Amino acid sequence: MTMPLMRPKRKNPVLRTRQMNLPPWARGREALGITAAAAEGRFELQVCEECGTVQYPPRGACKQCLSTDLRWRLQTGEGELLSATTLHHSNDLFFRERLPWRLGMVKLDSGPSLMVHLHGEVGEAPQRVRVGARLDRAGQAVLIGFPFEGSTHMADDPMLREMTSDPKFRKVLVTDGKTPTGQALVRALVKAGADIVWVGHAEPWKQLGGLEDIRALPQVTLVPLDLTNGRAVTELAGEIGGKVDIVINNAEVHRTFGIGARRGTDVAKLEMDINYFGLLRLAQEFGPALKGRSADGATGATAWVNLLSIYALSNFPPHGTFSASKAAAHSLAQCLRAEMRPAGIRVINVFPGPIDDEWNQHMPPPKLGPDALASAIVKALRDGVEDVYPGDVAQEWLQRWRDNPKVLERELATNGG
Repeated sequence: MTMPLMRPKRKNPVLRTRQMNLPPWARGREALGITAAAAEGRFELQVCEECGTVQYPPRGACKQCLSTDLRWRLQTGEGELLSATTLHHSNDLFFRERLPWRLGMVKLDSGPSLMVHLHGEVGEAPQRVRVGARLDRAGQAVLIGFPFEGSTHMADDPMLREMTSDPKFRKVLVTDGKTPTGQALVRALVKAGADIVWVGHAEPWKQLGGLEDIRALPQVTLVPLDLTNGRAVTELAGEIGGKVDIVINNAEVHRTFGIGARRGTDVAKLEMDINYFGLLRLAQEFGPALKGRSADGATGATAWVNLLSIYALSNFPPHGTFSASKAAAHSLAQCLRAEMRPAGIRVINVFPGPIDDEWNQHMPPPKLGPDALASAIVKALRDGVEDVYPGDVAQEWLQRWRDNPKVLERELATNGG
């Protein structure tokens, strides 16, 4: 049974800080299919369409019949632990800092045998385990053997915390607390065990509904933050940038209409100023601080979360300029992910469907509630994924976009989805 994680002690500045090293990250092109699935929380392996062989490690051809018709298919991960060992020495700098480290050999029910990292609650062989794929600090997929029935505190396993961004005992910045989504996020983070939650509000002189309720939570501190004001972002980064472990950028401006239904560019400029340039200002000020603290102990800086929209994948004409601003933010977030990866900071992009708020009040159900969205974000942090598509609408759009982006574009242009 995993022992619950204790609140970390205050760091002693005299003691040596652990080096910022990444695990071995080199992978062949064929292996990137595992990483792509793990980024969304799935465990997939190559399956031959000709003979049905499930194979690992990935190859360019089937090991059984040499067919090149291979597809990535979801796996249950169920199998038998054949053997286990514990490393007490490693020539790799990343693992040398984290020894001892358990490994095991698992034979999946679907056929292949895998070398996996072992969760601390997995006992000695032989026994039944479930293999899952997670992203490591280098952003590459690794395989982990889990017990069939875990304990309440299994997320506190030291090895698993290296692969995830669990908010427990961490310090989080939520950039906008005036919206129902922001307030739901704050409550979910407090429930998940966050140590401190800084909550931004752009207009502190206004008495906004719900802010007083979250202000009363002992873990919450309200801070002035206007993402349109570069100086305000710089000042806040100077105050708390060196302490924040997780940044959640949920600030956004959402207006309806496309191009011809509205005159001028003022609204579109405002959407871009928050949805795109706001992210840019935030990343320029808080990004270097997070990168500098990514190896700072058990609760070091670990993640950056961007609230985007499923409309970023394909423009939704009734919300055309908003879709364009989110598409720009998506592209910028990909750049941010590439720049953060060498420091082991995970960038998580969230693509919800229509949220049940004032800007979608005329849209028919289903709509995603703020509490459901907040739960999806906390789950993404705990599971260590990179891309999240919460809600039925987002899942449907994603599938249609993957099937044929051009068909989806035509459908949206014809009937609005």
